[in-house]
Amino acid sequence: MTNGDAVATNGARPTLEVRDLIKHFPVRGTRGKVVVQAVSGVSFDLYPGKTLGLVGESGSGKSTVGRCILRLLEPTAGAVRFEGVDVATLSGGDLRHARRRMQIVFQDPYASLDPRMSVASSIKEPMKIHGIGGDLDQKVRDLLALVGLNPEHGNRFPHEFSGGQRQRVGIARAIALEPEMLVLDEPVSALDVSIQAGVVNLLEDLQDRLGLSYLFIAHDLSVVRHISDEIAVMYLGKIVEYGPAEQVYEHPQHPYTQALLSAVPVPEPGIERARSRRMLEGDVPSPVAPPSGCRFRTRCWKAAEVCAHTEPALIDRGSGWPVACHFSGSDGS
Repeated sequence: MTNGDAVATNGARPTLEVRDLIKHFPVRGTRGKVVVQAVSGVSFDLYPGKTLGLVGESGSGKSTVGRCILRLLEPTAGAVRFEGVDVATLSGGDLRHARRRMQIVFQDPYASLDPRMSVASSIKEPMKIHGIGGDLDQKVRDLLALVGLNPEHGNRFPHEFSGGQRQRVGIARAIALEPEMLVLDEPVSALDVSIQAGVVNLLEDLQDRLGLSYLFIAHDLSVVRHISDEIAVMYLGKIVEYGPAEQVYEHPQHPYTQALLSAVPVPEPGIERARSRRMLEGDVPSPVAPPSGCRFRTRCWKAAEVCAHTEPALIDRGSGWPVACHFSGSDGS
């Protein structure tokens, strides 16, 4: 399944193509007979200079998708093509070169930086590994300025910065190799709400300046609304809705998407009090033994008998974008 027509591509080839990606983790002590089905056949495209928001609750498999794309985890099956080349076929220098062009920003900025290294040393490290020459000290100063930090503070250590500043350092480190694509794995979820907007605005600015493509992974739909061109909603290892960002936000078709958006508060008190809410009940089922048929049926207010024995295909059901629900519709009924 592709959704290339949903964004203005101007005939461009996708930067990233993910096809039928599967990742299973064997359960310890079962000799591989029992597996955690973390990702179960995910497909999407990411185009140059665009942002795809990959959203879902904790345990949906979205971070595993990001790590499989970068080969930090080896996929169980499926294909990941970066600029037309299957990443799974790369090794040695070819894989190192591909990883230079695909970088990641992690959720916890403090955990992703070595506390024993100065900020300047942390940013220099990937440039040294990849043999980038020139005046690295000046490049570090330029990168710090680019992400909104004082260029003279490169000699400081991570603990001397706030959480938002540390995440800016992590972003500077990620773009030091001049990549084409960033995997942003919950880049603002560990930050105070007051700081989140500044980091998201920085990412938008860098995308405009550098022409970056973003896979923005998040559990909060409100975080990725204004930066995403497309939204892919994941539940228990599968994409259940995938379409243009504004249309999905304004007219969500899948009950899970509707519930996630219902949980996002509206800043206008009158509207907030008057609107109907769809609250998710129960816990996410175990990915070791997901429900038959539709995986969301155990928490869905629309579930019927067909949902238990027939898995809904991810197809366009009249909304203009693919939805995996037998009873999709934006009326919330």
